[in-house]
Amino acid sequence: MLKRLRENKSAQGTLLASPTMLWMIGLLIIPLLLTLVVSFGQRSPDGDVIYSFSLDNYIRLFGYSTDCDNGQASCFDPLYLQILWRSLSLAFNTTVLVILLAYPLAYFIARAHPLRRNTFLFMVLIPLWTNFVIRVYAWMMLLRTQGVIYLGLGWLAGLFNIPFTPLEMLYTPGAVLVGMVYEFLPFMILPIYTSLEKIDNSLYEAAADLGANGLKTFARVTLPLSMPGVVAGTILVFIPVMGTFIVSDILGGRQVILVGNLIQRQFLDARDPTFGSAASLILMIMTLIVTYFYTRKFGFGEEIVVA
Repeated sequence: MLKRLRENKSAQGTLLASPTMLWMIGLLIIPLLLTLVVSFGQRSPDGDVIYSFSLDNYIRLFGYSTDCDNGQASCFDPLYLQILWRSLSLAFNTTVLVILLAYPLAYFIARAHPLRRNTFLFMVLIPLWTNFVIRVYAWMMLLRTQGVIYLGLGWLAGLFNIPFTPLEMLYTPGAVLVGMVYEFLPFMILPIYTSLEKIDNSLYEAAADLGANGLKTFARVTLPLSMPGVVAGTILVFIPVMGTFIVSDILGGRQVILVGNLIQRQFLDARDPTFGSAASLILMIMTLIVTYFYTRKFGFGEEIVVA
């Protein structure tokens, strides 16, 4: 039997892949199927699931409801559509800002002296050693009224005799955006750095020999060759931002509700797993659609390099 296994390459591949396949079936496919089944069910008065086939949860998620205050049979409430749009726009804004901040820093690290390069990478990774929630709470201490930023701005205003108007920084969309950018910045820096670090210096020398200035070299050499890192970093940032709820829960409070917060509260507070499951699947579908069209447009960067 062992001799046959050694000779059968297909069986060897299947045997090697079986632990991963069992892991995916047990922790990904089965929970996803259960979520799909529950999403078509209905909530009982005590918060349990009544298994049936109903599209009420999806209809409700897209704004149509049969529970109307004015006595009508159905009504439209854009609340959940606004939450979906807010999550999508926040994920887009976060990803764009992270790219704009991460690319110059990754370029600086990649072009730094080899002895300093590891030190800079170490500094980028240091925040990841701390718990995610603790880092978000640190921003809450910075942005709150009488926090460090508030007191620092007040001190500067008093120093130059400028009237200081108190700023409401915490529990705003801006605070959530700042927290998102801070939390996911390393996940953009590292892939871009990896792509930039692989660029052969002879390509820069060849561009200089052909008369290209710094801007043209960046546009024709550096940027195309670094696009695989940009695309990978975009996926690593956009997908988690779409589903996260900790940052918006702490820095946004009840003022900034995203899809992740909606799902969390449906399972824990409202005890409505059917609606929470439907929202989870819609979030997954939205993320897959955006990722599909993004990768179809840019590939994984290789198409841009070839072009």
